This record gives sequence, structure tokens and C-alpha cells, in this order.
Amino acid sequence: MDPRQREQHILVTGAGTGIGRAIATRLAQEGARVSLLGRRSGPLQETLAHIQGTPGDGLVLSGVDIRDADAVRSAVAQAAAQFGPLRGVVANAGLGGPNEPGPDDRWLDIVETNLHGTYHTVRAAQPHLAEGTTHIIITASILARFGVPHYTAYCASKTGLLGLTRALAVELAPQTRVNAICPGWVSTDMAWQGIDAMAEGMGLTREEALAEAMKPVPMGRMSDPEDVAGTVAWLLSNDARGVTGSHVDINNGAWMG
Repeated sequence: MDPRQREQHILVTGAGTGIGRAIATRLAQEGARVSLLGRRSGPLQETLAHIQGTPGDGLVLSGVDIRDADAVRSAVAQAAAQFGPLRGVVANAGLGGPNEPGPDDRWLDIVETNLHGTYHTVRAAQPHLAEGTTHIIITASILARFGVPHYTAYCASKTGLLGLTRALAVELAPQTRVNAICPGWVSTDMAWQGIDAMAEGMGLTREEALAEAMKPVPMGRMSDPEDVAGTVAWLLSNDARGVTGSHVDINNGAWMG
């Protein structure tokens, strides 16, 4: 694989599973030094094992809740001290699932993680950005494009990330390119939990629920995490030097806006 990120330091939050792990692995394959930030050490160590043997290198920063601005600042400073200034930040960490009104409403947890936590990540990284062109990529969602019942917090927080992307793209230009990615169905634990909940609610098997979920998707498939990682790698490359303030849809045609 072309080592176009050779020795570039890139921070990836939520790097322990799913899309975050695929992004970190792809960037390491391209030669990057990847700082892996998240809450749980075990999954981050598993990602580090994926990175070992690639042209790149990895650093685990565990026990970090992105809702805690001080903790994020400390972790990013530690990463910069070990791997040098940041060429890129992939603010991927997030919280999914439904929320319902009442005493157990998850609104605050979801919004604080997805919106506030992403903002904390970007601001913590700013003092450590390298000279020359740098990059910030924010993981939003196809649910930033339209509403889904019972996903009010997720839809609202992910839509907010699109506004954050546009504002930061203007604020940080011309040095820093800021873009968002909007994945649709991606084969991750989070997605399969959604399929299983659909199956239970509709009295279907998992396979039947998957077929139902794919009906509105023109390509009739879920993305693989590696599909998203490839798009991120492109956004971090010189091939995307004219792209900033954009929201890149990766959803097999489920949203065409």
C-alpha cells in the first residue's frame, strides 16, 4: 500500500472498535503514527495489535471520556509529546442508540458525547497541530440527513456536527481542512444491535430484518468499516486538497442529497 501518510501523526478517537479501528489500521498501513484514544484499554490494545506489522506505529491512550475536556487535553498533549505534532485528527468517538422521554432518557449522554465530546477533541488538538496543511475529520452519520423516530438525541447531535464542521472549516482555513463523513449502515456492533432490535420489534429473524433494512438502500448492502476508512484516507491525502467544509456520504445510495 502507498505509504502516503509515512511518519505523519494522526489522532483517532473511538479507535477500539468498528469504524475507528478500521481507520486507525488503514492509516498505519499507509505509514502513519496513530494515537488511539478511547475509554476501554482492551479494545484499544486489540487495535494496536492490528497495527503491529504495518509500516506505521500506534500509541494507546485509554481511560479517556471525550465528555471530559480536561482529560482529552491531557491525553492529546501526551500523544504530541511522544509522536510529535498532529498532522490530522479523526474525531470518530460517539454514542449511538435510541432515547425515550422519562427518567431514563439518554438525551444528555448522547448529545454530550457526540457533540460536546467532538468539540472538546478538536479544541484539545488545535495547539498541537503541525505546521503546514493539517486535517480534521468528524464522524457524523446518515441520520444527520433525516429524522428517525426514537433517535432524537442521535439525529440532533449528528446534525449538529455538520454545522460544527462548516464553522470550523471557515475558522481554521487556510491551514486546516475540516470535513465530516456521514456513514449509513456499516457492519459494526452498533449496526447489528440496531438490526437485532428491529428483528425483535417486528417479529423477524436477523436475516429478515437485515433484508428489510436494505430495501431503501439502492446498492442493497451495508458498508464495511474498511470502506469508510478508505474515504478517510483519501480526505487526509493531497488528492482531496480542494475539499473542506464538506459532508461526505458513504451509504450505498441510501441518501442522495
